[in-house]
Amino acid sequence: MDRRVLKTRKAIMEAFVGLLDEKDFEQMTINDIADRANVNRGTIYLHYTDKYDLLDRCIETYLQQLVDTCMIDHYPTPMTAKDALLRTFRYLEEHAAIYTTLLTKKGIPAFRSKIMTIMIQGFEEQMDACGVREGMSKEITVQFLASAAVGLLEWWIMNAMPYSSEDMVDQLIALLELHLSLPGLVVQG
Repeated sequence: MDRRVLKTRKAIMEAFVGLLDEKDFEQMTINDIADRANVNRGTIYLHYTDKYDLLDRCIETYLQQLVDTCMIDHYPTPMTAKDALLRTFRYLEEHAAIYTTLLTKKGIPAFRSKIMTIMIQGFEEQMDACGVREGMSKEITVQFLASAAVGLLEWWIMNAMPYSSEDMVDQLIALLELHLSLPGLVVQG
């Protein structure tokens, strides 16, 4: 893709996220976004159908960046859950402004929902690889783990990250090991 197109899309998305931090999505207009991105209104329509399309593509882009950075497919050896979680928390810490806005704005629950879907998939893979303790339902366990992880992540972000990434991951792993007896979780890369 042409670098100018990538640069324009990046400017539009950054302007969009910046505006989301300041006003509700429903009150935002294409003109607001164009002004902030320093592009013409028509330029936005060349790349996006409307602000809803921009929201969807923004969520997809930032989630994909998170996944690409934190769950590298070509990792030379299996990555432990702790390694994967630490990469995730550190990445979110480094890009706090964007992800705080996307996760905590009331007008865009789709972002939280998509993070939840990614977590569910990850924990399902984990359960397939490690199994589930006898007497426990895989489905319930996956839902519990994903909800707990997303809830903890949300709490951490909404409270201005009061603990380091390392502390959060150590606590989360300790809770998982304590309550689920799943030491040595391995995320397949």
